[in-house]
Amino acid sequence: MTNPLRCRGEMLATFVGRALGGAFFLLGKARGRMALHPRGEVLQGLIARRGAVGRTGVAWLDEAGTDHVAVRLSRSLGLPAARPDILGLALRIPTQSGQFGDVLLATTGTGHLGRYVLLPARRHGLRAYTSLFPYRTLTGPLLLAAIPTAGSPREYELAYSRLTGPWLSFGTLEIMQRTYRGDHLDLCFDPVLHVVPGLETYQWAAQLRRFSYAASRRAREHRHGQSTSQ
Repeated sequence: MTNPLRCRGEMLATFVGRALGGAFFLLGKARGRMALHPRGEVLQGLIARRGAVGRTGVAWLDEAGTDHVAVRLSRSLGLPAARPDILGLALRIPTQSGQFGDVLLATTGTGHLGRYVLLPARRHGLRAYTSLFPYRTLTGPLLLAAIPTAGSPREYELAYSRLTGPWLSFGTLEIMQRTYRGDHLDLCFDPVLHVVPGLETYQWAAQLRRFSYAASRRAREHRHGQSTSQ
């Protein structure tokens, strides 16, 4: 993509991101909590990584290992449980630097086009979750997915793919029934601010997400500030 086209794309993403941010701020302010994924449960999870089939340039994907992670299961719009909603699966992954990175996935299809389409579901474990937006890696754009297994709604196959390529497994995720200690962290999952090394966010995707997430959190803080002042 040429520089002028890339600049125009980023400008458009910024415009759309700001518009979405304004809408989510008003919605969150009316609700008194975050507009996006307002409620969820944070559980302990265990990731067992076998390593990528081919080299991706992302150590977390390429190398075998285990990760004790926080897993947040949520409903995107906060609709009642009886109604279908876009479901979210967020992972907080410890990194070698002693920090952490966040990976956010949502229910979509898994086909060449379906992986870019958000799809509602009534409960977790019925549909695949994907990153929707590709990550920027040393070897090119890459998508992530958590695909439920047939054996248990708490077990998922973790996979990656190129933009239209096949899904290649690199590990498994097991979600425990136990609540994650420090579950207040469910309020600040953010893949733009908290990056798994090697999984960079494209600037246009960051602009789409940044304003929406910030506005959603700001609405919650605004409402809490009003409550404490009264």
